[in-house]
Amino acid sequence: MLQIGFALGLFAIFGIIRYRTHAIPIKEMTYLFLIIGISVINALANTASISEIIFTNLMIILITWGLEKKWLLRHESSKSIIYEKINLIKPENHKELIEDLQNRTGISKISRIEIGEVDFLKDICHITIFFEISDKMDSISHQVGHKIDDDDD
Repeated sequence: MLQIGFALGLFAIFGIIRYRTHAIPIKEMTYLFLIIGISVINALANTASISEIIFTNLMIILITWGLEKKWLLRHESSKSIIYEKINLIKPENHKELIEDLQNRTGISKISRIEIGEVDFLKDICHITIFFEISDKMDSISHQVGHKIDDDDD
């Protein structure tokens, strides 16, 4: 019965976080889930020895760190841009498009580009650029990217 209570508590916590706050990135939500999961494991591990609990906690943390920093995850971010040089969106001008975007945005390692809606009347298109970020760029984008909302919805 206690496990059902913890499961319902987790649903409540994530429901509150999901619907009462601004959008939380998937990565941050995953870390939050891991922290809550480790807490629940520690709370329910009344028959396990302290060494087993420490081992389990360390394994979860090390696997998470390994996936984050070393093996699987590429640190890629994206930016949506309204672009006015519509002649560069042709496939034969791909190299010039990337060079122009790198010069204008200051992003040196654009990995791919997605061209969205094109408006030929206004000579603009919506482009999403994808680029790999370093730890320095990640901290800068987190500082700039989050908007603070002081009102109570």
